[in-house]
Amino acid sequence: MKWTSALAIYLLFWAFSAFFVLPFHGRRASDDATPLVRGQEPGAPASFRPGRVLLQMTIAATVTFALYYIAYVNGWADPDVLTGRA
Repeated sequence: MKWTSALAIYLLFWAFSAFFVLPFHGRRASDDATPLVRGQEPGAPASFRPGRVLLQMTIAATVTFALYYIAYVNGWADPDVLTGRA
């Protein structure tokens, strides 16, 4: 696998990991007894920590890419089989 292909696949895993990580950061203001800011939706998170979310996305993407790469190297994820050419 070329390094550019590996990078593209890793970035896909990183982008898709947002759908796994973000639902765990949905603490509402009422959960923390934090007063609402004017114009804030009551169901919106009280505080958003993008650094923490990005770190968790990076960890999730790295773990899933490592599993994919191990499967690719061992022949378990053969591109010909996955595309139906074999």
